[in-house]
Amino acid sequence: MTISRSQLVKELEPGLNGIMGLELKRYGDEHLKVYTKESSTRSYEERVKASGFIAAPTKTEGGPTSFADAGEAWSQRWVHETIVLGFKLTEEAIEDMQYGSLAKRYTAALGRSMAYTMQVKAMVPFNNATNTSILGGDGKQLLSVSHPTIIGQVNANCPSATVDMNETSIEDALNQIAGWVDEKGLLIAAKAKSMMVPQALSWSADRLLHTTLRTGTNDNDINSINNQNAIPGGYFINHFLTDPTKFFIMTDIPDGFVFFDRVGLKTKMYDTDADTGNISYRARQRYSFNYGDPLAVWGNAYAA
Repeated sequence: MTISRSQLVKELEPGLNGIMGLELKRYGDEHLKVYTKESSTRSYEERVKASGFIAAPTKTEGGPTSFADAGEAWSQRWVHETIVLGFKLTEEAIEDMQYGSLAKRYTAALGRSMAYTMQVKAMVPFNNATNTSILGGDGKQLLSVSHPTIIGQVNANCPSATVDMNETSIEDALNQIAGWVDEKGLLIAAKAKSMMVPQALSWSADRLLHTTLRTGTNDNDINSINNQNAIPGGYFINHFLTDPTKFFIMTDIPDGFVFFDRVGLKTKMYDTDADTGNISYRARQRYSFNYGDPLAVWGNAYAA
């Protein structure tokens, strides 16, 4: 589609006081609080979940040494997407513009659109955390009560029924996280790092994590979540979470959420078209958002 003078009638007339809507603020790079950013030089990236060893057994005097097997459990792939948006201006619209550089204004709006798309895509794993058609490398959706291990045990990174965010649900989540095991059944000493919440839950999160005493009770008890610094990174808001009731506790499990930057944002103006005189502007970048180990997060929405 080409932007012509018919779409910019007021902007071409003298006497206009100003132009609104193209210089609005935007939320920042909120994905960087969740994802580790890495570069890529390939069409996709892949990571493998390896398994270690069983708990070391006792050796009897004069008896043989036990030798254990190790191997690979599953793999996860990041497939880069190409994000492109552009606009065209007629040469007459550029010539007759009365209020500065029309192209500069719309190029800024183009950058805002590209940034918005990135934030939306970053939250796709979280907004689809219980979607059974979007599975991770272990064959389960991001949140599940049955993430399998190769020895048949399972880890749950969600409750057995969807819960609200409160003192009890957070404490239950922290207990569940502390009980996670690796592929061979060894405790992995996972801990919570921070909590991601939608705007609607930020007020409750602030009270639950940062007050000295328990909230919503008549007891003069300490707030153990705060007292133990159980979630040391506190909470942060992500404005691109679509469910106002879902919250996520990020853990210290490595190889979790990774953002691969294949080609950074590039904007380009194309020379005047010889036939029409129109000028084209285009923004393009390539990247992928995905997660490796699902135990990098706990969420309050139940999924089998």
